[in-house]
Amino acid sequence: MPVHTDEINRLVHGHHHDPHSVLGPHQGDGVVTVRTFKPRAATVDLVLDGRVVPFQHEHEGVWTATIEADQVPDYRVAVDYGDGFKHTVDEPYRFWPTLGEVDIHLISEGRHEQLWDVLGSHVRSYDGPLGTTRGASFAVWAPNARTVRVAGDFNTWDSQGHPMRSLGGSGLWELFIPGVEPGTRYKYEILGKDGQWRAKADPMARRTEIPPATASVVDESTYRWSDEAWITERDATQRHEQPMSIYEVHLGSWRLGLSYTELADQLVAYVKDLGFTHVEFLPVAEHPYGPSWGYQVTGYYAPTSRFGSPDEFRHLVDALHQAGVGVILDWVPAHFPKDAFALAKFDGEALYEHPDPRRGDQPDWGTHVFDFGRPQVRNFLVANALYWLEEFHIDGLRVDAVASMLYLDYSRNEGEWLPNQYGGRENLDAVQLLQETNATVYKHHPGAMVIAEESTSWPGVTRPTEIGGLGFGFKWNMGWMHDTLDYVEHEAIYRQYHHGEMTFGMVYAFSENFVLPISHDEVVYGKGSLLRKMPGDRWQQLANLRAYLGFMWAHPGKKLLFMGQEFAQEAEWADARSLDWWLLDQPWHLAVHQMVKSMNGTYRESPALWQLDTSGEGFRWIDANDAQGNVFSFLRYGKDEGEGRPAVACVSNFSGGPHHQYRIGLPHPGVWREVLNTDATEWAGSGVGNLGQVVAEEIPWHGLPYSAEITVPPLATVWFSAETPVPAEPTAVLRQERPELTSTSASTLASTSTSASASASTSTEIGADAASRPELGATPDETQV
Repeated sequence: MPVHTDEINRLVHGHHHDPHSVLGPHQGDGVVTVRTFKPRAATVDLVLDGRVVPFQHEHEGVWTATIEADQVPDYRVAVDYGDGFKHTVDEPYRFWPTLGEVDIHLISEGRHEQLWDVLGSHVRSYDGPLGTTRGASFAVWAPNARTVRVAGDFNTWDSQGHPMRSLGGSGLWELFIPGVEPGTRYKYEILGKDGQWRAKADPMARRTEIPPATASVVDESTYRWSDEAWITERDATQRHEQPMSIYEVHLGSWRLGLSYTELADQLVAYVKDLGFTHVEFLPVAEHPYGPSWGYQVTGYYAPTSRFGSPDEFRHLVDALHQAGVGVILDWVPAHFPKDAFALAKFDGEALYEHPDPRRGDQPDWGTHVFDFGRPQVRNFLVANALYWLEEFHIDGLRVDAVASMLYLDYSRNEGEWLPNQYGGRENLDAVQLLQETNATVYKHHPGAMVIAEESTSWPGVTRPTEIGGLGFGFKWNMGWMHDTLDYVEHEAIYRQYHHGEMTFGMVYAFSENFVLPISHDEVVYGKGSLLRKMPGDRWQQLANLRAYLGFMWAHPGKKLLFMGQEFAQEAEWADARSLDWWLLDQPWHLAVHQMVKSMNGTYRESPALWQLDTSGEGFRWIDANDAQGNVFSFLRYGKDEGEGRPAVACVSNFSGGPHHQYRIGLPHPGVWREVLNTDATEWAGSGVGNLGQVVAEEIPWHGLPYSAEITVPPLATVWFSAETPVPAEPTAVLRQERPELTSTSASTLASTSTSASASASTSTEIGADAASRPELGATPDETQV
């Protein structure tokens, strides 16, 4: 079967979109013609089962052999490069495409949920009369490319001999290369329409070189999981009704220099001992610049190789699960860096990024923004979210910078952004992406979590997608974080004027399913550590910190604490060095560490503190209005299991002196045990307390039928647990005292922080827009406020 020399010239010079039409076996008229490209060969032989047929040089390094046969036989190619040896190799161009028609159809429509199974590199084996052929298939989406070739260790990084075939209008390119084994490095060399060649890492690579090297690496997992019981229980659990205290970790600086396997020993034991229910890792996906902390991702499907292999990362996750600790990953679909080796202008044109810089560039971070409206790009991200849960058994994703995705004018001035089709500033394509991601994750893994870091008051972030919400399971409560931190940074004498900053969060506490975060963002860039935010001398700073953590752990919402704060890290966090572990040799810092451990244990054993985190039925103010005393007191309730509800009373005193004979209303008579006192001597406090318990008398107080006189220590939080379940109260009683409606709190709200006020104004603005645009979210249920 003759081939015109122009076709061979196009192939040799890298301009042919279908090398299989020239190379490999071609059958017709009772003969099979085999062509192979061996430009530096002296002689080439066709090796069949029992005989050898010499090739003839045809043109420009293309060799041809013809045999009489009714079907294509199994064959190999023996090449002599003039060194006197016959190098027997298999031929890439004799294999059928590794992508089927269904795969191509789903990818073209942007609906392939298991995208990582068909794109990227995959080790494969094929059996034949001459034995088993083992190698790797490569598949990549590059619709604007004129040619795509594969370069790597297997061809001494000369891609000329490995051009890929185009799979029609799908924009997909594919090639199986025999002899390629796991651990082989590779890149795609892409000829754009502009005539320029670009060397690109594989967007779907599941392993990479250690940065700053940028090649992709062929990977084949051999890991065997041991967490079946954990996964089964997780997917049968309603996470909103479970305890959740999260330890946020930057893997590189928790203890500098540790690998995934070393972390599986040291980090797992540490977190388990402290009693945290989950760890949350700052982004683990591969990134070229370490000080970005992983928030500028180039390898969305590859765990960073800085700490080991993908299987070693699986081992870390598995070890955490076997220790009873869940794993949450930071996930960054909002933007990606402009590094030339990665996604930017992948096939010579804007492909993953939006082509218009008014939508495709992120001015804050100097990065690109994904083209969320392009089906294949949306598929890339949705499948990536599912990939981490499927392949690495991750229990949840914390989605970074959601606000930057939702608003077309985010960090942009007038004239620097394009409105949506209705003239608004909402990014409707991003809304669709987030809804699809959440729906897909929860469809496959109902016990998993997707958590939004959304810094505005976009309505319905954690509402189901079927009623117009974004479909997240939880949302970081950024307003609560900023307001409460602003409050505790004031000297105790001035806190009475900022009282509303601590109570304002209850105005909207049940409008979303919240996580209360004290994250890495609050202890960098000159903000100081959590300890250093506290006023006063060292004793007062430590007492303030303990009191704040006690208030936080009792407040409605799940908890998140960045590493180091559990032992009152002295210095601001720096990614290039380890935490100050030497502080645990100091009694005062060790005391904070031990208090957090004890508090986590009490928290997990107290359903009142977490069962109704997302419902107003789980909370009641005792007194939100004692601004002069700097005291906040409230009740937390669990579910009524038939004999009444578990209840915990929390009292926080942020003044510098104790309050003796301080009466608080309680819903039930009898003994209330003091289960946490952050001022206890064992935590290096002053030891002011209540001798382990108080007794509620039939003296109505604070609108409740019973009350008790207590001692409230200075700069401390105290929890009292009802010794017997509390009878359910009528809803009217639970809601009768709403601090946001009382005259006292009205004045304190007037002095609420700028962040809280800004949050409220943003909520009004977006909510008004959403009322006329139901697809952006329903109006919050008034009964939840």
